[in-house]
Amino acid sequence: MKIPRLLLFVIIVVISYGIFKAPGILLNQPIPSSLIVMYMFFAVVTTLLWITSTEKDMQGLVGPIKTMIQDPTKKTLRNIVFVIVPLVAGGITYTQLKPSYEAPVELRSIHPAPPSTVKAFGKTFNLATLVNPYRKLEKEDPAKFTQLVKEGGEVYFKNCFYCHGDKLDGKGHYAHGFNPLPLAFTDIGTIAQLQESFVFWRISTGGPGLPKEAAPWVSAMPVWENFITEDEVWKVILFLYNYTGYAPRSWEK
Repeated sequence: MKIPRLLLFVIIVVISYGIFKAPGILLNQPIPSSLIVMYMFFAVVTTLLWITSTEKDMQGLVGPIKTMIQDPTKKTLRNIVFVIVPLVAGGITYTQLKPSYEAPVELRSIHPAPPSTVKAFGKTFNLATLVNPYRKLEKEDPAKFTQLVKEGGEVYFKNCFYCHGDKLDGKGHYAHGFNPLPLAFTDIGTIAQLQESFVFWRISTGGPGLPKEAAPWVSAMPVWENFITEDEVWKVILFLYNYTGYAPRSWEK
């Protein structure tokens, strides 16, 4: 049975959206919403170009719409569609653009390009090959891994939660004293998009360790290598990912 062109268009768009959302649902590696919007734009345009490639196909897509609008017997369906479509569009618009009394967000690079090597704790680390030495225990020794996550949580609540919050949402006691606000690790746009080596670099060297390009940076992040050990940094990173439920990015993925 041949699928009507309008229905085929809807099916392809829905499947495309499902494919773009799948990494976040199945692999816990979500694609940022801004990218999904861009991908969906290209998916819709490409589908329309394909479906309307011939005059017959064009009529197959536009015909049901014209019939609904012009056919007097379709009055009830037409009225329902003309009510539902504006409501859905208005709801989406309000959700995306609803008014806020918060100060405008300062445009900045949330994830600056990391250097190839980093000096911290008296060593030089290659960020392209650096891995969390404790990550392998997640599979090899779950009990030990759980203990390390707990120790990382203790380090976090002794040093980090004052700014980043007890729920890792960037709403700590001191958060509103900073501009821009501390990052919310629960946001899919932060650690969910990063390798653990990147997080290690940002924690260890803080704001002063940011690259010279695009300076001056606005960051109140301390140089944590002056206050905690290398092992404690790695344990904190375990805790951040474990608490938020995100899996760190890796070069293999």
